[in-house]
Amino acid sequence: MQRKNSILRASRNGIAMIMAIVAIVIISTIMALAISMTSQTTKSTTDVYLYEQSVLLAKSATEYALLKIAQENNSTNPCNVTSLNFKQENNLYDINVSILYVYTTMCPTASNSYTTVETEEQNGSILIDVAVSVTDTTVSTEPIRYFKRTIQKL
Repeated sequence: MQRKNSILRASRNGIAMIMAIVAIVIISTIMALAISMTSQTTKSTTDVYLYEQSVLLAKSATEYALLKIAQENNSTNPCNVTSLNFKQENNLYDINVSILYVYTTMCPTASNSYTTVETEEQNGSILIDVAVSVTDTTVSTEPIRYFKRTIQKL
């Protein structure tokens, strides 16, 4: 006579069910981590893109300021251009340029002069400060502001 052991068969089905639940929990945890990391990567990629765009805009604003100084400054008033302010066409970036002059004699308006120098080799320099900031706070997760200072010989 053969005995049938129903207790062992029931425990096998129970172990299979527990292993299936553990596998589902492990896979769902991995998927939740993957989704979380993807959203963080997207946000940081956007922030890095906006920062790099700010760096390029600061370089362009410096070159534009030099162009404006070359066009508008003259021998009677060598300190014409003092600041430039403009926004990008989609109002995402606010660009402010401040210009200070270094001459052997003061500029006609003393507020434009950074300092006076003694030697002719140092005469005719400018100090350009460019600040680029993201004005739209809904685009980035953190405030983005880039500042660049340039000393340029005229």
